[in-house]
Amino acid sequence: MTATASSGTPTANTAVVRTRRRTAIRAALLFDGTGATITDPLVVIEDGRIAAVHSGRRVAAPPDAELIELPGATLLPGLVDTHVHLGFDGSMDPVAALAARDDSAALAAMAGAAAAQLRAGVTTVRDLGDRDYLALTLREAAPALLPTIVAAGPPITSAGGHCHFLGGATAGIAGVRAAVRDHVERGVDVIKVMASGGMMTAGSDPTLPQFSPAELRALVEEAHRHGLPVTAHAHALDAIVDGIAAGVDGLEHCTFRSGTDVVVPDEVVARIVARRIAVGTTVGVVPVEGMVAPPELLTLLPKLIAAHSRLQREGAVLVAGTDAGIGPIKPHGVLPHGLASLVDLGMTNAEALSAGTHVAAQVCGLGDGKGRLAPGFDADLLAVDGDPLIDITALQRPVAVIARGERVPAVGTEGQRG
Repeated sequence: MTATASSGTPTANTAVVRTRRRTAIRAALLFDGTGATITDPLVVIEDGRIAAVHSGRRVAAPPDAELIELPGATLLPGLVDTHVHLGFDGSMDPVAALAARDDSAALAAMAGAAAAQLRAGVTTVRDLGDRDYLALTLREAAPALLPTIVAAGPPITSAGGHCHFLGGATAGIAGVRAAVRDHVERGVDVIKVMASGGMMTAGSDPTLPQFSPAELRALVEEAHRHGLPVTAHAHALDAIVDGIAAGVDGLEHCTFRSGTDVVVPDEVVARIVARRIAVGTTVGVVPVEGMVAPPELLTLLPKLIAAHSRLQREGAVLVAGTDAGIGPIKPHGVLPHGLASLVDLGMTNAEALSAGTHVAAQVCGLGDGKGRLAPGFDADLLAVDGDPLIDITALQRPVAVIARGERVPAVGTEGQRG
């Protein structure tokens, strides 16, 4: 409402009075992200942030608030996926699909992928590898209500190395430093480095490092000098060891590959735990008829699961980075399945929920504003049918999603195949 003179024309010293937008949500249970629960919660949202969290059916909603009643539902913070690729469409050949798209078409597909994440209850994603910084372009364009996007830009990789086709290839100490500076100038939030080879790039070997220890140290030093964290794609044991020595902040996949085996040295686990290096365990799949893992991976799978179960038991910072988008079994919005897999690794349901909210937000550098249902935090909320503290698969039954105070339409239609 605008103050006006008697003629109806705004005066020179007009004061603009902004109407507050309030929403109140009532449910059966609330999980706050850190482990605390509230029965019969009433959450009040004002201008995109959480204004208050009350307990008890007798607490009345503010008279000027829109009231959303969700009987039988549990409220929790919007989920945070620490490892996605919005540029990959979850098809049988996402690399070829991206290559066939120009930037305009790629941005449209990425917007669709981001919207699918949101409909599944994932209100924040960390994109750890795009082409030509398109995730930053998408974030800046904001064509519609999308998840909060934390972006790495093209991953820094070796010449011809894993995901070199995304545009981040370089070599040598001067090269990696220059690559980091270029990423900083483009405005990325995190530096992603392919410390080992990967399985999506022909000629790339996931059991071998892609950079020397000196190159990794230089990369981390340059990133930290600019105030950016570094997370390293690291399948190879040697790449994990080199990354720890270089001072990386996170390890993606962390599969301890050594030759044809999985080798988990005690001292490496101890360093990961002691240094609080965030391990992005690549969990979360949906069954797709006719699709099975490669025989080599199936053979190693029990040892890979045992390695990450050990990390969990010994107190490592473990989050679910799903790698969403890299194939049909990993559609965008698959994180609810990933958090169920964390329970299979040995976490309690409450620990898995925290790993997918509060802890993941901290890993993404957003812990001061996301990942908790508390006054002052962003109004990112997920409501699910049932109690995920008892049945973690309740996460796969979203009934409402709120992103920065806005209700998301068509909730629950993505990432839930099978």
